[in-house]
Amino acid sequence: MEEFKTIRELYEACLYGDDILKDSIDGVALEGWIRTNRDNGSIGFIELNDGTYFKNAQIVYNHDLENGDAISHFLSGTSIQVKGRFVLTPNMKQPFEIQATEILLLGNCDLDYPLQKKRHSFEYLRTIAHLRPRTNTFSAVFRVRSILSMAIHEFFQNQGFVYVHTPLMTSTDGEGAGEMFHVVTDEKDPEAFFGKKASLAVTGQLQVEAYCMAFRDVYTFGPTFRAEKSNTTRHAAEFWMIEPEIAFADLEDDMALIEDCVTYCTRYVLENAPEEMEFFDKMICPGLLERLKKFTETPFSKMTYTEGIELLKKAVKEGHSFENPRIEWGMNLESEHERYLTEQVTKGPLFLTDYPKELKAFYMRDNEDGKTVAAVDLLVPGIGELVGGSQREERYEVLKEKMEKRHMNLKNYEWYLDLRRYGTCKHAGFGIGFERFLMFITGMENIRDVSAFPRTYKNLEY
Repeated sequence: MEEFKTIRELYEACLYGDDILKDSIDGVALEGWIRTNRDNGSIGFIELNDGTYFKNAQIVYNHDLENGDAISHFLSGTSIQVKGRFVLTPNMKQPFEIQATEILLLGNCDLDYPLQKKRHSFEYLRTIAHLRPRTNTFSAVFRVRSILSMAIHEFFQNQGFVYVHTPLMTSTDGEGAGEMFHVVTDEKDPEAFFGKKASLAVTGQLQVEAYCMAFRDVYTFGPTFRAEKSNTTRHAAEFWMIEPEIAFADLEDDMALIEDCVTYCTRYVLENAPEEMEFFDKMICPGLLERLKKFTETPFSKMTYTEGIELLKKAVKEGHSFENPRIEWGMNLESEHERYLTEQVTKGPLFLTDYPKELKAFYMRDNEDGKTVAAVDLLVPGIGELVGGSQREERYEVLKEKMEKRHMNLKNYEWYLDLRRYGTCKHAGFGIGFERFLMFITGMENIRDVSAFPRTYKNLEY
């Protein structure tokens, strides 16, 4: 008789109608953690989770077992080994149960275990980030995070992209914003180690462009760092970025890749995490599954920044109430403005293009009007900006002049300018904040709740 060793195996056998499943089988051996333990006197019920599946397995035991009385006192959080008999229970809430023949204690759990059988606030759970993966919500969040990571790699690998590991320490500011963490080994001499100032990377884009000029289609996916003194639900000091770069491509090509990428990854999660997504739809964000399904089926609209500003001005004149009602060309759009355009105007995903060049990074290609750049943001209902991208400035003299106007240290960027001297070509790329994408897919509202150990302003635990 085949022995089942994980809860996932048992659920999948039920789901796919495995031939070896009859009314009952004896070969079950599980190891996991007790979620709840309920003793009804002569019989007891343990909800066991072993980390392999979102749902628990119900373990039924009785006091006839050699250590039956001791088992009834096992606390939530305790790790145990269970051997027993698998029994189908089609008329019960769960499709099967395990009738225990042996339960062994592997690791006791102290009485002050903070996760009890009640709902805990997300704020409280952030204070015990090392334990919160054991709750339903965060079990679902971090399993989906893993699955979404796989979706990213599968999407790009299936299209022949080369995965590049870009450096986490750098002497250049990829965004030109100056909000960087500095790497120091000697406080008296910050340049002692490298011979120049070093910082944690805010992006891997500049370095991945170099590989784009050799491999054509490339991407990097890794941690980035921003020293913004911001305490919002959308900003973190450490987060992950997905940054592809494509050669011989313009802004239209960039938008096509963005649309393909985010819809593929969303479908991938829906298909590969059905239990977790049903949980989010039921417990976290009602209507989430319908919204995501519509997202994957709705063609993305396109609109220029200038057209968007005019529509927002019109909305104010017609009485729409914004927290920031002063709408003018050249302003940075707030999340409420972005959401209005996607939720009230296009009623679906929106590519907003051709932003004023003063609002965007130095590397974005100037448009012929002299006022805007070939930039794009993907705006989505419920969240606002999800993706930011652009066609890159491939013209050496134009790029150099833009950098000089921003008083950038050209010596640090000589290598980047070289890419425009040695076989330049039009190219484009984009960046997706991985945590923000995860928030969009799960319906979670705070970036601290989709990061395993969040690093935010005034917070550096663990």
